[in-house]
Amino acid sequence: MSKQEKDIANFLNPGKIALPIVIGLGVALYLLLTNVDTKAFANIRWTWFSSFCILGAFCMVVVRDLAYMIRIRVLTSNALSWRKSFDVIMIWEFASAIVPMILGGGFAFAILVLNREKISMGKSISVIMFTSFLDGMFFALFAPLIYYTIGQTALFSTIDSTSIQQIAHGKELYYTFWFIYFVVLAYKLLVAYALFINAKAVKQFFIKLFSIGFLKKWRNRAEQTGDEMVMAAIELQNKNGQYWLRSFVATCVSWTARFLIINFIIAAFSSNDLDHYLLYGRQIVMGILMIGSPTPGGTGVAEIMFSNFLGEFIDNAGLTVSLAVLWRLISYYPYLFIGAIVLPRWIKRVFTKTELKNTH
Repeated sequence: MSKQEKDIANFLNPGKIALPIVIGLGVALYLLLTNVDTKAFANIRWTWFSSFCILGAFCMVVVRDLAYMIRIRVLTSNALSWRKSFDVIMIWEFASAIVPMILGGGFAFAILVLNREKISMGKSISVIMFTSFLDGMFFALFAPLIYYTIGQTALFSTIDSTSIQQIAHGKELYYTFWFIYFVVLAYKLLVAYALFINAKAVKQFFIKLFSIGFLKKWRNRAEQTGDEMVMAAIELQNKNGQYWLRSFVATCVSWTARFLIINFIIAAFSSNDLDHYLLYGRQIVMGILMIGSPTPGGTGVAEIMFSNFLGEFIDNAGLTVSLAVLWRLISYYPYLFIGAIVLPRWIKRVFTKTELKNTH
C-alpha cells in the first residue's frame, strides 16, 4: 500500500471522526450541566432581527467556504472546477476538524487531495503551503492592528466591572497570546524567505538544526519540509501581482466571515448595542490562542474559550454556554458530517479499483 493510500485509510477510520465529537459533546455537556440556567431561556425575546442574525450566521458559513473555493481556484490557476473546488475545501475542512491545530490541521492530507485532482505534486505543495502562509499573514497583520486600535485593556480584561462573567487570567492570556504570535510570525517569515528568496538555504538550516541530538528523530520530516519549500518556491516564481492580491483578499474575506458568525449569533440574543469591532478583535486573539490547541479542531477548548472570552458580550449570561454550543453546531460539526459524505465519494472518483482495495 502506498503512503497516499495509507493516509486515505487513516482518515477513513471511524475513530478519527468519533474522537472530536465525543470530546466536543462531552465538554459541552459538562458546561451545560454546571452552568445551565433555565430562567435564561425564559428571558429570550425572539424578534425578526434575531431571525435575521441567525440567517446571517449561516450566510457567513457560505461566504467563508466560497472565499476558500475562490482562493483555491486562484492558486491553481483555475485548474479546478467549482465542483472539484467544493470537494477539496470540504475534505480539507473535514481533515482540519479531526486533526489538532498544533499538528497542522490536515496540511499533509490537503496536499494529497490536490495531487489526486491531477494537480502536480510541486504545485499541490506550493498551493497548500502558500494558503498556510496566507492564513498566518492574516493574523500577523491583523493582530497588531486590533491590538493598537482597541488596546490591551479591552482585549484582555473585562470592560464592565459589574459583568457576571470575567475574563480569567488576563495577564497569562496576554503573554501566551504574544508568545504564540511571535512563534507563528517567526515561522511564517522563515517560510516567506524560503518561498521568495532562498529555499535551499532554509532546507540546509532545517537539516543542520534537526541534526542536533534530541532533534534527530525529526530530521527526515525536516528534510521533507525543506524539499517541499524548494518545490513550492519554484512553482511560485513569476506569479503576477493579481495572483497575490486576489488570494490574500479571499483569505481576509474567509477569516472575517468565520469571525462574523459569532457576531451574528450573539447579536441574535443580545438586547444591548454590541461593539462589533471589539468582538471581532477578541476573536482574532482567540484564533491565535487556538493555534496551540492539542485537541482535534480545537474542540472542547473552543467552547471554553468562547464562554470565558466572549461571555461579557452576552447580556443574558445564562445563555453563554448554549451560544458556544450553537456556534460550534453551525461552524464546526457540519464539516465532520459533510466530510464523511464527500470523502468516500471523492475517493471513488479519484482512485482506481485496485487502489481502493488496498485501502481496506
